[in-house]
Amino acid sequence: MGYNVAIDGPAGAGKSTIAKRVAKEMGYVYVDTGAMYRALAIYFLKKGLKPEETEKIVEACKEAEVTIGYEEGMQQVYLNGENVTRMLREEAVGNMASVSSAIKEVRAQLLELQRELARTKDVVMDGRDIGTNILPNADVKVYLTASVETRAKRRYLELQEKGVECNLEEIAHDIEERDHRDMNREIAPLKQAEDAVYVDSSDMTIDEVTEAIKALCK
Repeated sequence: MGYNVAIDGPAGAGKSTIAKRVAKEMGYVYVDTGAMYRALAIYFLKKGLKPEETEKIVEACKEAEVTIGYEEGMQQVYLNGENVTRMLREEAVGNMASVSSAIKEVRAQLLELQRELARTKDVVMDGRDIGTNILPNADVKVYLTASVETRAKRRYLELQEKGVECNLEEIAHDIEERDHRDMNREIAPLKQAEDAVYVDSSDMTIDEVTEAIKALCK
């Protein structure tokens, strides 16, 4: 039985960055569940589907196989055998993933793979409903968040470094909308598990957050 660390929180809270660091320093396997949903989102977008076309998304889901592998310790995500890791952070992909991940058939597609990884390995898994739904018996649960302003600024700087034109106010608006969708969806909404430790990273460095979470582990 693996040792499981579940990190939940809203978009832009730094979950992936922190989870990767914790996993590396603790010698655990990092599992980015959001990346798995984003891989499915890439497939839906390639098929020309729109977020509101739920029935078509459910059908398309049956044709998509998402798997993960590791190269030099880094998670790689494959969609029908193609490595799509570099495409995962695109804005359109994130927005499609936020909508499509609320569909129960899409969630069921990935749930068993995620749980099997947790059963067989020591993992750090991050997402929206890890501690509440995917790994309700996780050894450590963390709800990692930050203010909308902080999260928007982080995303703004990230896009600027990549040379992408962007608007801070629009990014903040998108984050607020995504928060609302994630927290109010019918299937596995984003919320803090009763036994999760609340961590607000607004005024914390990456090192400080990493050490705080490591201190909770065995």
